[in-house]
This record gives sequence, C-alpha cells and structure tokens, in this order.
Amino acid sequence: MSIGRVLIIEDSPSLARTYEAQLKRDAAAIEIAEDGAAGERAMGAGRPDCILLDLNLPDANGMDLLRSWRASEVTTPVVVITANGSINAAIEAMREGATDFLVKPFGAERLITTVKNAVEKSKLEKVVKALEQSRPKTQFAEFIGSSLPMQAVYRVLESAAPSNAGIFVTGETGTGKELAARAIHTSSGRAGRAFIAVNCGAIPKDLIESELFGHVKGAFTGATSDRAGAAELANGGTLFLDEIGEMPIDLQPKLLRFLQTGTYARVGDSRIRQTDIRIVAATNRDPWAAVRAGRLREDLYFRLNVIPVELPPLRDRAGDILMLADAFLGRYAEEEGRADLKFAEDSRQALLRHHWPGNVRELENLVRRCVVLAAGDEIDASDLSLGEAQSSYFPPVSVEPVPPSFSAVNAGVASRPAPAGIEPLWMVEKRAIEHAIALCSDNVTEAAKQLEIAPSTIYRKREQWSEKA
Repeated sequence: MSIGRVLIIEDSPSLARTYEAQLKRDAAAIEIAEDGAAGERAMGAGRPDCILLDLNLPDANGMDLLRSWRASEVTTPVVVITANGSINAAIEAMREGATDFLVKPFGAERLITTVKNAVEKSKLEKVVKALEQSRPKTQFAEFIGSSLPMQAVYRVLESAAPSNAGIFVTGETGTGKELAARAIHTSSGRAGRAFIAVNCGAIPKDLIESELFGHVKGAFTGATSDRAGAAELANGGTLFLDEIGEMPIDLQPKLLRFLQTGTYARVGDSRIRQTDIRIVAATNRDPWAAVRAGRLREDLYFRLNVIPVELPPLRDRAGDILMLADAFLGRYAEEEGRADLKFAEDSRQALLRHHWPGNVRELENLVRRCVVLAAGDEIDASDLSLGEAQSSYFPPVSVEPVPPSFSAVNAGVASRPAPAGIEPLWMVEKRAIEHAIALCSDNVTEAAKQLEIAPSTIYRKREQWSEKA
C-alpha cells in the first residue's frame, strides 16, 4: 500500500534524512521541514497524506501545532515523535489530535508500519463519515422519522442552529413546531442556557406584554410584586414565540423594537434593560396571509423570517407513521407497565390508511389511549377507533335531509320559535369546549391541545359567547 505524500517536520537533518530513506520505498513523495514555520508553509502549499512531527522544534512547540491544526479542522493524520521517557507527552499529543506516536529510538519497520496504519485509519474514518452523511437520519433531537421531507427539515435545522439568525417555523397544528425550536436550541451554543416558550395565542391580550417583558409592582391591577418576563428569563438562551400571528397588533411595534435593539422595559417601569436571546417564532397559519390581512406587521414578519422552516404534515411523510407509532408505543407501554403490548397487523394497516388531520400529536394521543384501554397484548384495528369520531359527551343526533324546495327565502324565516330540543350551534359548541376545559382542570392550553384547536380560538369564542349572552 502506498502511503502517499509524507511531510517530515524534524529539526535534526540526520534524523530527517534517515526517516526519508526508510519511507522512500512506500511513499509517493516526501518533503522535509526543518522547523515549525517551514512545516506550516508546507501545509499551506498542499495537504500531505501523513505528517511525521517532532514535538521539540527550535521555533515552535509540537503541541501548539497540533492544537492549531485541530482548530483549523485539519484531518491529516499526524504521527508524533518523542524522546525516550516522554511517554506522558505522547499521550497528551494523542489527546490534542495526534493519530499515533513513536518513541525514540525506533527501527525502520516500526516507522513504516505506524505511518501506514495512520494513513489507513484516516481513510477509513473518511469513508465512515461519508456513509453517515449519505445515510438518512432516523431522528434528530426529539424528532423521529427518516422520510425525505424530514431529511430536508433536519438539514435546515442543523445548518441554522449554530447561527443567531431568526427562525420562522410554519406547519399545521401537531407537526412539532416547538420540537423544532427546541432542536435549534439544543444544537446551538446556547444549549446550556434557558429555553423559554410563550404561546401568544394562549395569553389574554392585556397580559401578553407583561408576559414578554415583565412588570413592576403596581403597574396594573393584580401586579402585587415585580415580575421578570420571558425576555429576561431567556437571557443568553432562546425565546420561542408560538402562534406569533395571534399577537395583538398594537404590541407588535414593541416586539420589533426589542428584536432590533435587544432592549426593553418592564410594564410600568422606565428603566431600560438589555438581553441577549435567540428568537424562534412559529405559526400554524400562512404568515403572509396574516400580513395581507393586517394581523401581522410586514416589517416584523421579515425581521423574524430570516430562515424559514416548514414542517410537513404527517400525511406527507407516511413512511414515518409506523416508526412514530412504535416509538410512542414503546414509551407509553413502559410507563404503564405493559412492555409486551404490540400492534396487530390490521392496526398497522389502519394507521397507514388514516389521514391524520391532527398530525403527530393525534397519533401520539391515539397510541397513549390504546396503551391504557387495549384489553389484550395486541392493539387491533378496533382498538384504534379511527372512524368518524363521536363525542362521548353528546349523543349522536339524527338529522333529516333538507327538502329540495327549501330555499334562501324559507331560510330567512328566523323569527319562528325553534322546535323543542333544538338550540343554536354556538351553545352546543360552548358546552363542549367548557366541558373540555373542566376536564383539563381549567387549563385552557391543555384543553385546546386535546380539542386540536389553537388556545386563541377558545379565547375568541369566549368573547363571542359573552356578547351573545
């Protein structure tokens, strides 16, 4: 095996010529550098296939050269040469990135074998790295899936994470927008600091400024003490603004100024504070449609939308359905002490046929329910109940077909008293939503999640119900 081009960095001319003579038969080319500076110049002229490096040079410390090469991501294998009795220095060199070491004195056979092994190891590492990069990832951070749409998402998240650029995540409810934000945070240099999530649609509009920037005692009714906001709590870390399109339009200029300057003031306070945070925003709607409708400021949108990330719905990544279902089954079966539970073949086929309007969240909730309720050791298709869902709280209503003669003129007769047992649709909806909130211990966000709607929808409907009442 040819060991290619070898660079020998050795200040002793006699030793350098000895190594050259011993390697000459197996190397394609050999270059000698008498000190560290000459070695750096030779490296700049073209990367060798292996470097033979004496640690004791007249103008440089071999350890410093190793550190410099590692910082510059030099992948060339390095075999260090050290004097007898300096084994600790050799071990330290290995920690700094050296591939192997030789302790003086050594013979020609040992030199040739060591250099060949170093070159072979480097080639194998490059092959393994190329294979890893070409092989689809089956997961990234908390995401699971190997489909092509998810591979594209992984690449964007991985590339964007190290920067401080704003990220705008879009996708339907249940596709994992917060998981994307967390993946960016944990893959960045801010991973050791706080990750703070604020759902702009789940907070009443008169409290959202306080939630973001904090307040001082007495700033408004109920402000009984000073309170830090999300901007302060996330200092040094990441602030995730979910459902950004639901933010009140009159607060958006303050958010824009905060993004531009990194400064803010608590509600009721004149003191200007500084913070250093990474912003990740998300919405389950078309953000540009919100801009056109006047619900989202155009300048704020462009400020946030530096790197767009679009999460695919589960129906567009059907190849991941069974992988996700098995992962959820393993997690929840272990929690419930049902490790032997598995999907029957008919249930696996039913999972693949379903449209998944609620995306990954719907699938996760379904699997968890099956783990709790399935009677045997297998989850079959009947356990999934993937047909048209009927509410267990309201009995099914039989509706007579509308006669063809029914027209808009007939529909205009709205003043006639409704027959017994019929009530306006908004009252039926109100009762269903309020019942869900009660079951979730008055947690609106959790109730919205279970109903598969945005929390802001519940708040808007409550306002409408108050007006109707």
